[in-house]
Amino acid sequence: MTNELLVLGSANADLVVEVGRRPAGGETVLGGDTVVLPGGKGANTAVAAARVGASVALVGAVGDDGYGSVLRESLESAGVGTSLVKTSARPTGIAYITVTPDGENSIVVSPGANSDVAPSDVDSLSFDGVRVLTCSLEVPLETVVHAIGVAARAGVRPVLNLSPVAELPAEALRQLDVLIVNEHEAAQLAPDWRGLLGLGPASAIVTLGSRGAAVVTRSGVVEVPSIEVPEVVDTTGAGDAFAGALSARLAQGDDLVQAARYAVKVAALSVTKAGAQPSYPTAAEVRSLTG
Repeated sequence: MTNELLVLGSANADLVVEVGRRPAGGETVLGGDTVVLPGGKGANTAVAAARVGASVALVGAVGDDGYGSVLRESLESAGVGTSLVKTSARPTGIAYITVTPDGENSIVVSPGANSDVAPSDVDSLSFDGVRVLTCSLEVPLETVVHAIGVAARAGVRPVLNLSPVAELPAEALRQLDVLIVNEHEAAQLAPDWRGLLGLGPASAIVTLGSRGAAVVTRSGVVEVPSIEVPEVVDTTGAGDAFAGALSARLAQGDDLVQAARYAVKVAALSVTKAGAQPSYPTAAEVRSLTG
């Protein structure tokens, strides 16, 4: 089957524990039972896209272990193609996540197998029928840079969720169709939102949490408000939900503002449930809950 969207990025097992508060340096706090959930920025993005109807495959790596099996099962059950997810001799990546009562999280990532996603994996890809390639940075930077260049030369729209922030070559930034950052990452990169375009991308999106997102183009800035949700349960993976839904809509022909309007709804709905991938809504849920 031809995939209109490829996602290049990490696949991690999320080990989540609820805590009353985060420990200070040298301090121990007791938490709840550890919950193991499928995660990773790449896998999350792909699952979010698949749930809202995109034909999507993940380019990544997992270990030959139980966590790897959990991730493959989650991807496949969501409708994500896994033929491009290789099995590494290294252990599956793990994200250690603490969640406080207000739904906010802090995360430590051990990349594991994600470090084995290589430029050669990109060279073996077929871009026939692919409209969008979306990348994030929990896999080696050289692989992401290589993928952006290959996609651009193939006439595929490269999208980069620059999280965590890293320094990319100027040529890679100039080849980007869309740069996605949150407002804290944006502040590290440029003095203002319009300044993001000075880095080279054709457009940028700044995600603003519960306030929605800002779409930045040469024509100006369009702020897209989010929707109100009854309760914030867990913000883990909300940014990935946005990136996945945005990419799905771009691959299906929406313009950038239309895609962002849809993506903020998906991200908002995702925080009303626990976990990352298990919290992502379907297209039907987006329609029924937001009109």
